[in-house]
Amino acid sequence: MNDLLQTVLAWSGSSPYWLGTAIFITAFLECLALVGIVLPGVVLMFGLAVIAGSSTLGLPTILLLAWLGGLTGDLVSYALGHSFKEKVPQLPLLRTNRHWLVNAEIHFERYGALSLLLGRFIGPLRPILPLVAGMLSMPFARFAGVSFVAAAGWSIAYVLPGWAVGAAFDLSPPPGFWLQAAWVVGLLGLAVAVSLFGCLRGWRSSSFISAVAFSLVLIILMLNWQHLVIFDSYLHDLSQATRAPWLDHLMVLITRLGDFSTQVIISAILCTLLLIAKQYKALAFSASTLVVTAISNYFFKLFFERARPAVLLEPLQSFSFPSGHSASGFAFFLVLGVLASRQQPQRWRVLWILTALIPALSIALSRVYLTAHWPTDILAGSLLASVVCSLSLLLVQAKHPIRALSAQQWQIIIPILLITLAALLSWDLPSALHKYAY
Repeated sequence: MNDLLQTVLAWSGSSPYWLGTAIFITAFLECLALVGIVLPGVVLMFGLAVIAGSSTLGLPTILLLAWLGGLTGDLVSYALGHSFKEKVPQLPLLRTNRHWLVNAEIHFERYGALSLLLGRFIGPLRPILPLVAGMLSMPFARFAGVSFVAAAGWSIAYVLPGWAVGAAFDLSPPPGFWLQAAWVVGLLGLAVAVSLFGCLRGWRSSSFISAVAFSLVLIILMLNWQHLVIFDSYLHDLSQATRAPWLDHLMVLITRLGDFSTQVIISAILCTLLLIAKQYKALAFSASTLVVTAISNYFFKLFFERARPAVLLEPLQSFSFPSGHSASGFAFFLVLGVLASRQQPQRWRVLWILTALIPALSIALSRVYLTAHWPTDILAGSLLASVVCSLSLLLVQAKHPIRALSAQQWQIIIPILLITLAALLSWDLPSALHKYAY
């Protein structure tokens, strides 16, 4: 198997056309029913992404190919399940490993369309769930819509880390970068690992542990951000290597999710809907997280008075550290993730929150891409929201847990939020594009 991987990687590196083809095929096979279970697609995709990072293929092209490959794999798997129906258990590999299919059916029947989104990031479930969706006659339009979004998130999560490694080697980072990157990533990774471990173990003190872990990292970052100039400057320059006109437009749309006006409106709508639904604990948790994050971020900006990157034609006037977009984005989507995870198994709680953080992370990354913030700005904003959310959850659930929202309530809340966001993002878009011209 190692020889095969080395051969594929060597062949892919010989030409950008072969590399693009290999990325599409690997993503397709990794998400294809049955094949994705035995194929070492994660390792192969990472290797291809590393090669792509130092190739002439731009990051947008790589992400697009990986997304199309994964989406095609989903669609073919759905078609197979829809065609074979009750004969699916007799397919190769499934005959001798029936538990794969049983586990996928349990997850699909319990969580429906959501299982396709969460299962995308669970290796054994990823190539089986689309097959099960077709076998159980899930409406194709609903399946395609969920897969469209899930494949996009999956391609970013599986391609971006490898591409960053490859690009870093190609652009020759300055002396000191790897040392600074190691302790920043190490501290952040340790805090995330401690938080996830407590949550997976079901500890009652998991919120307190998360708050302490993220607070320590935030304090260290606030004390040392002035010494991370190499880290900030290099990652800022690296992000500019991905610039493309169509990606500029997409990033402006994403960053508008974190605009102050957008966050005020959708936060107010969410809190109003929770009040109407008489979800008072959920309302207290949501309102306290969103309001405290916004206020504390504002005062931290005034305290640190950090200047933004001087790149935009019309520089933004507010201070840079911490990033308000990152803080508000993480606060809002953490709230949604926590509310959706109530009364779920521990593993699914983690998956709910991690899935909800995909748009929050996209907002944060868009701020660096658009040269509105330094990387440490978005890290500080994200950590601040995580601390406030953990403390708010701890206090609100001191005596009794937050009651889970019903499926009917979510069917009202989510469409209203989506319609509102669509209207806000499309409002005066030309002015928003001009705002981030450089």
